[in-house]
Amino acid sequence: MTRGISLQDGAVSGSPLPQPCPAPDLRRPWLAVTAVGMATFCVVTTEMLPVGLFVPITAALGVSVGMGGFMLFVPAILAALFAPLVVVGAKGADRRVILCGLLALLAGANAASALAPSMAWFLAARVLVGFCIGGVWAIAGGLAARLVAPGAVGLATSIIFGGVAVASVLGVPLGAFIGGLAGWRAAFGAMAVLCFGVLLLNASSLPRLPAERALRVRQLVSQLANPALRLGLLVTLCLVAGHFMAYTFVRPLLQSHAAFGPAWIGPLLFAYGAAGVAGNFLGGGAAARRPAATLLAIAAGLLVTLLLFSAVGQFPAAAAALLVAWGLAYGGVSVSLQTWMMKAAPRAVEAATSLFVAVFNLGIAAGSLLGVPSVDALGLRANLWLAAACILAAAAMLARAGRQAAP
Repeated sequence: MTRGISLQDGAVSGSPLPQPCPAPDLRRPWLAVTAVGMATFCVVTTEMLPVGLFVPITAALGVSVGMGGFMLFVPAILAALFAPLVVVGAKGADRRVILCGLLALLAGANAASALAPSMAWFLAARVLVGFCIGGVWAIAGGLAARLVAPGAVGLATSIIFGGVAVASVLGVPLGAFIGGLAGWRAAFGAMAVLCFGVLLLNASSLPRLPAERALRVRQLVSQLANPALRLGLLVTLCLVAGHFMAYTFVRPLLQSHAAFGPAWIGPLLFAYGAAGVAGNFLGGGAAARRPAATLLAIAAGLLVTLLLFSAVGQFPAAAAALLVAWGLAYGGVSVSLQTWMMKAAPRAVEAATSLFVAVFNLGIAAGSLLGVPSVDALGLRANLWLAAACILAAAAMLARAGRQAAP
């Protein structure tokens, strides 16, 4: 699929997205966009917080490194289920009310995680996290066009999905830093307080956002007849599964494979996340013009990075440089895939977004689950090769689509 190829419903890659006008009563649109971006920041930080605290959590709760992968698997698989269910179940309800309610529940889930006396308790709290992830992503992903003028939708989408990248820059490293100072429970407690603050920001800055139309299950399923949407969902599954098969275990990878001490983990994850923010805005701008080519470049970057990490990642300098390259490549994944979905189904953005969020989180669940036996039985290095194979599948699908597309 190349620039100029028709995606669906008259949408053309590189053309502006036909979207509804922004709400007329919204006087501070960019504050509202930032508030929604902070909501995505909260859910992604909560979801990914165990990555930066992986070693102390598994040690405190008495489970193996491989079994620790369930800390990501549980919320991800439930988010995959809840994303479409929340949108269908919400019917005509005000999206602002739903978003604020989910942020309140997320604050409670973080508080429960901080108090967890066992892995069973911790995973029970992560069930609530999964519900919130699916709901917030599905609602927030399609709000850009309702908050800003049509010409600013691309930038607003990058800001909303910038919460994903900023979570890597600030959320996960800061969680690791707080965990190093005061323990991993304090990190989840701080996250609960932040979620409540973001709830207040969204409640005060967002306008009323009634549903444009109630979404039914039949209408949701009918979107799967869209070939461009189907391809985007398959690419999403492979890219995300491959990434999380490796990234779930990035802390043990840095400490065991590259021999970094615990004090280095926070700065290294910060560097990864800073590169991810750059990748988010670079990817968002490029995907607005050529989504398929942008995603192919991202897949190639991830593939090369994982293979090189396996080959030379035992050298600390090489591992640090590759981690930054990894962040730069993955930073553009979410916004580029969301742009693909909006271009593939411009008249059904909320339905397409809910399917995208479901498959994205299914990819997280698949990657973190596949990493459990892979790491425990084969080791961290072999797990990188298996993760690279998933990325290669996504790259092959994108390359094949590009060859078949009309110039």
